[in-house]
Amino acid sequence: MEALEITSAQTGSSDHVDFLPLNGTDYIELYVGNARQSAHYFQTAFGFQPVAHAGLETGLKDRESYVLQQDKIRLVLTSPLHGDTPIGAHLDQHGDGVRVVALWVDDAQRAFAETVRRGARAFMEPTREEDEKGYVVRSGIHAYGDMVHVFVERTDYNGVFLPGYKPWNPAYQPTGVGLRYVDHMVGNVGWNEMNDWMNFYRDVMGFQQLVSFDDKDISTDYTALMSKVMSNGNGRVKFPINEPAEGKKKSQIEEYLDFYGGPGIQHIAVATDNIVETVVALRDRGVEFLTVPEAYYETLAERVGPIDEEIDRLKPLGILVDRDDEGYLLQIFTKPVCPRPTLFFEIIQRKGARSFGKGNFKALFEAIEREQELRGTL
Repeated sequence: MEALEITSAQTGSSDHVDFLPLNGTDYIELYVGNARQSAHYFQTAFGFQPVAHAGLETGLKDRESYVLQQDKIRLVLTSPLHGDTPIGAHLDQHGDGVRVVALWVDDAQRAFAETVRRGARAFMEPTREEDEKGYVVRSGIHAYGDMVHVFVERTDYNGVFLPGYKPWNPAYQPTGVGLRYVDHMVGNVGWNEMNDWMNFYRDVMGFQQLVSFDDKDISTDYTALMSKVMSNGNGRVKFPINEPAEGKKKSQIEEYLDFYGGPGIQHIAVATDNIVETVVALRDRGVEFLTVPEAYYETLAERVGPIDEEIDRLKPLGILVDRDDEGYLLQIFTKPVCPRPTLFFEIIQRKGARSFGKGNFKALFEAIEREQELRGTL
């Protein structure tokens, strides 16, 4: 790996409308206690396909990583190989969780220069990594909590994932479940920190605010939270940011912060073209979802108007529906996928709607509260 020098010409002399063009999410890296077993889980339960592996056999001495993919969604699962490592310290504090949200760019040096110039804290200097398949340039900055953004430039690379990884082609390869791409990733931050991180994504990364929800929008009889949704210029990368709000009892955001040990990614929303088929497949493979009372569906037709799906088909699966001015969406949320009540997944199908299910907030958060009550953390 070779560190690259940034020239003044690459920083530019003036701000552009979109000074940080992003092609999309490149990969999401999770630090987990057992990467091999986690890989098996995401293969079996979520239908991810094996892609690449790095570890002792590829010259790594401190970690092992498995790369899985389903359509445009790429997960990297990483575990330490011995004690006293930064990965182990991350796991000790946070448990299994997202460490890296990698963003696909055309110029990783420029992405680093532009964001650092605007106040980002450097995580990884622009570095060229190469093997017989070509080269990749990566750089990175710190975001909220211990999460980092890595910029990945891979135009001149034809390898399986990154230099240092070899193809992973086990005999066990379950079929996919129809997951297509990352729709958005939601972060939880501490009290009164939401606006600070909104400003970070706006000023440092050039994102724009799509929508804002306050405690009147997102509240139940017991708990509340506030949220703002930030999106990059072309809309391919969206980061809603949540913070707690005052309520009678401990909110899901406070529970997350307590168990995760600080801010971090709360859930990953992944898109499908047929949510009914996807959810049926996931349930058959053992994925558990939050459930809402049957009463939710009694007035669904009045609230959302005509939809293509039969409500009697959505009801037993617990799929939620919401409409905005441009169409409607269908969504459902898993229970946490790790021991701590932290990271979970959202399955979403958009039929024109660009919103985030505001009409479902009350039903969703009441469902989360029922789980909190069972855990004794409400």
